[in-house]
Amino acid sequence: MTSFHAAIVHPDQTITYCGEVDTDHVETARAIAQLDTTPRFTREHARRPGSLFVLRDDGDLDWYEPVGAKPFTVRAPDPEAREVPAEDLLAPEDLPRGGGGGTAWIPGAIRIGDGSIGGAMDTPGNPPRVTLHTTESPAGGRYLESLSSYLIQVGSEPQLVYCPVTDRVAQLGPLTQSGRALQNDGSRRTNREGRVNIQIEVLAYAKNPWTNGFDPAAKPGWRSILAAARSHGVPDAFPAGPPGRYPGPDKPRSRSVWQNSGGYFGHCDVPGNDHGDPGALDTAKVLGRSTGGGDTPLPSDSDAFPGADRFGPGASNAFVTQLGTMLCDRGGRRFYTVGPGPEWGEADSRATAAFQRAQGWSASDADGIPGPTTWELLVTGRGNDIPGGETPRPTLSVAHLTAAASKDIPAPDGHTTYPDEVRVLEDALVAEGLLNSSYADGSFGTKTRDAYAAWQRSKAGGSYTGSAADGVPGLASLQRLAARHAFTATS
Repeated sequence: MTSFHAAIVHPDQTITYCGEVDTDHVETARAIAQLDTTPRFTREHARRPGSLFVLRDDGDLDWYEPVGAKPFTVRAPDPEAREVPAEDLLAPEDLPRGGGGGTAWIPGAIRIGDGSIGGAMDTPGNPPRVTLHTTESPAGGRYLESLSSYLIQVGSEPQLVYCPVTDRVAQLGPLTQSGRALQNDGSRRTNREGRVNIQIEVLAYAKNPWTNGFDPAAKPGWRSILAAARSHGVPDAFPAGPPGRYPGPDKPRSRSVWQNSGGYFGHCDVPGNDHGDPGALDTAKVLGRSTGGGDTPLPSDSDAFPGADRFGPGASNAFVTQLGTMLCDRGGRRFYTVGPGPEWGEADSRATAAFQRAQGWSASDADGIPGPTTWELLVTGRGNDIPGGETPRPTLSVAHLTAAASKDIPAPDGHTTYPDEVRVLEDALVAEGLLNSSYADGSFGTKTRDAYAAWQRSKAGGSYTGSAADGVPGLASLQRLAARHAFTATS
């Protein structure tokens, strides 16, 4: 008779070893879990025949592992991106702008595990997306914790796990890195497709869509997920169409749509995968919209004016990103050389002032800082859009940037020489994923130098080596960066 190691995995990922048990014990545990009146649910190990998990609604996870089985090692996440052939990438003129400044960790989400689940995206120039899964498990109680523990133990983590019954959100890794819940499409790593690929495992069964009876207006946890996705520029759209009924006929899994479109996808839409989840969801509810006709977003906590102190020079928060995103939707995209982000910049001020002037306001009423009325018009979609017009592309001079590097680096922190030009450069490096947005301050310091050196070494930046990749811009590498980020490079 086979013997099993018995252990309990707790939500904090500590493990209590309970000793050895026999097959009868394991089969009894399985039978009890199958009773409708028992708050238990079983899952076989995805890659270990004979290994059994029992998910409990108190948050713990029971684990039975055959004695003598070859140890299962969860593959360590690969932190590096993988180069994708140029012909598989979007043309430079089609690349989405922005990224790099969105939410990494959702405030209020329950963090489970050490956060190390993935790595850099392989195609950060391709559009951002959300991929929806279902866990094929019960919801409610503390299944959120036990299911998250299961996904960690088998190395199939998404970034987020969501319970539509309790509206609780678990986060297993940063949204700015990949998850591990998808299969590759040949050599193409679908987990690492796009600027971001935010994967969400929803506690539900695909055959019973979790949006049935779901009211997004009453779910602040779900709205926090939507806000985080929007901070990365994920469009409120399903480019592959609504997920299909499960079980039902397979949907086409278009590589072209998957690779070149941003928005929300079901697991059923991802090429190289064979799962049919998440089922026939009400896409309007997924996106937080009313289903009473029309596309008006339901009220949410994030729609309330957060206060004028959240905006202006020195401000850094998610409301700045939300403001910029709304302004871009109302005709203000031309003011942004890179996409909206949490750091307040000149683009935010200019776009806000343009929107205020479009309402017929002037003087202090069009000062570039949003007040309650400006905010209300933006979140409700009312008022006049920013009229069209060409905004000159900023010009970055190699001579000015070289001077900034030579003067700012040895000077005290925060010293600036040509801050406006340096800030445009830094915003572009942030968008490329080479510089943390906290260092985009207009000072050409060592972080900016190191980020630009990484750009010079990259294939897109020219594949420079040695002293040619010293972090000080030259005209050729700067022109390469300018072609991707809407500024002009001069000597």
